[in-house]
Amino acid sequence: MNQIAIIGPTASGKSDLAIAYALKHNAYILSIDSLSIYKEVNIVSAKPSKEELATVPHFGIDELFINEYFSVDIFIELYKKVVSTCKKENKNLVIVGGTSFYLKTLLSGLSHLPQADEIIRQKVRLELNDIKKAYKKLLSIDPEYMTQIAQNDRYRIEKALMILETTNTIPSQWFKQNPPKPIIQDLDIYEIKVKREILRQRIIQRTVKMLKNGLIDEVCFLERKYTRLPNPMKSIGIVETLDYLDGKINKKELEELIIIHTAQLAKRQETFNKSQFLHVKKSTFEELHKLFH
Repeated sequence: MNQIAIIGPTASGKSDLAIAYALKHNAYILSIDSLSIYKEVNIVSAKPSKEELATVPHFGIDELFINEYFSVDIFIELYKKVVSTCKKENKNLVIVGGTSFYLKTLLSGLSHLPQADEIIRQKVRLELNDIKKAYKKLLSIDPEYMTQIAQNDRYRIEKALMILETTNTIPSQWFKQNPPKPIIQDLDIYEIKVKREILRQRIIQRTVKMLKNGLIDEVCFLERKYTRLPNPMKSIGIVETLDYLDGKINKKELEELIIIHTAQLAKRQETFNKSQFLHVKKSTFEELHKLFH
């Protein structure tokens, strides 16, 4: 079984490229997108269409409801299941998406984490309602670990709280006792290069399309069904729409803010990819499309 990864900023054409590669090279697709993994979050996640999903089997899409617990540990278990399926069915694998943190974790590994029961998870969720207070608490007892992470890094703060509450061991000590082990040893990574002005135009077009296709109705449905508490409800496209529904902004401002925040996300993604992945094959969408064919 051969594996490749396709990365790049949001709206750069990763999904189209992955489908083209999969069709040519007998591969399945594993999505690494923090929103597409959720059922019913279709428009705001810019999830591939039903026709595209039917063209090539996709994994990592429509796996959970947004009020269900999800973590990078669960993603790793999903990856292992996908690899097992690919080997049984003699398929290759394309890993694709904008949440490159998941890909980085596959390459660098993850320390074993203790299993937290539902009582502890509920306690941690309550603490995370005041993330600044939770950070200060952890910083006071484990400055060695906490000074390495940002005060708004919800994922790592949650993980630190889980370790502390489950084992009564500070995170820095736990990670020394449980060093990470890489899950993928060798992987070809392809990154789509896009000029800033072209990417911005694609973000504008996608935002307009999302609004035309019913973004506001989708967010209304999600809020009614799940409230605003689940983490996915704090995603770009959702928070701005909730502000619109609250009367804080008008429809034009809604569109403009989604475009601005998506462009900022794209820049963060490019910065992360540049700092975290070595020996990446960078090229334009067109050049990579030719390469894969």
